[in-house]
Amino acid sequence: MNPGALMQQLRQWAGELGFSQIGVAGIDLATAEAGLLAWLAAGFHGEMHYMASHGLKRARPAELVPGTVSVLTARLDYLPADVVDVPTGWQAIEWQGLADPQRAQVSLYARGRDYHKVMRQRLQKLADKLAAVVGPLGHRVFTDSAPVLEVELASRSGLGWRGKHTLTLQRDAGSMFFLGEIYLDLALPPTPASSAHCGSCTACISACPTQAIVAPYRVDARRCISYLTIEHDGAIPEALRALIGNRIYGCDDCQLACPWNKFAQRSPLADFDTRSAFKAPTLLQLWSWDEATFLRQTEGSAIRRIGHARWRRNLAVAMGNALAADLGAEEAAALRAALASALPGASTLLAEHIGWALQQSPAPWSV
Repeated sequence: MNPGALMQQLRQWAGELGFSQIGVAGIDLATAEAGLLAWLAAGFHGEMHYMASHGLKRARPAELVPGTVSVLTARLDYLPADVVDVPTGWQAIEWQGLADPQRAQVSLYARGRDYHKVMRQRLQKLADKLAAVVGPLGHRVFTDSAPVLEVELASRSGLGWRGKHTLTLQRDAGSMFFLGEIYLDLALPPTPASSAHCGSCTACISACPTQAIVAPYRVDARRCISYLTIEHDGAIPEALRALIGNRIYGCDDCQLACPWNKFAQRSPLADFDTRSAFKAPTLLQLWSWDEATFLRQTEGSAIRRIGHARWRRNLAVAMGNALAADLGAEEAAALRAALASALPGASTLLAEHIGWALQQSPAPWSV
């Protein structure tokens, strides 16, 4: 099969597997190395030590997977069914959730099944179909799971351009999609890169609650709410706690503010439909989960990886921010009682965050 016909066949298979777009990138990412090193040197990766431990292997696909000569990239849209086709737009609905201090806000991508599993399985099926046509195929599939410059590869292969929030943007899909890659020992023709269309817009930078986007195309993960609520396992810096609001797992604000996301696409897969437990849950509802309930409710979900202890830490911060809001006396009393009842036997880390939360009440408790 000639390369053009092979790419046409790959696009058909990809569509059948739920992918919205595929592309091909070369493996010479030398021009991206300086930016990666500067970001690491600035310490912007925080405690994500794995980002530095692989060195420049992240920018050198053939060192990560010997024999790689091209990279097949893929886009998988993830907006769940319940947030699309809303007259006011899905972004407006999400802003409403963020404005309710008693609501527990979970990032959109995490409300359904763990994307790592969904993406990897479908990428492997695509690789298997390719191998059935071309014969023995050296390959390896990735999705946010190894030292891979995903946005760089996506940009070079035409899946979109790097937005000022550092995420990939596509004119007809915004940024609400997952990226995946197949490293191949098969030479495929590269697809054209996309031009950038952010212009002078800085909506994402202005929207970041913690000012983690320190400059266009540069994020300090140590200030990012997604990092603080997911990757960071210690105490959340006190100066940032009030800025987290009711976000208990991840943060979508930079994407909510992006004008291109009015074109974000609903996922064709039921895997990303919102689970019932994450349809507008309240802080008190989720605080009531013991570890067994947490594990049961998050089975097969990306949320499970943070564990119950970190989950409770995040909830305690959000409950403190709710107490600082203008709640009714009954609602505030319920939050204070729930927090205080968890103090006996709490870990040092959780006790610190509960104590902070109780002090946010207009009538602070002595802890």
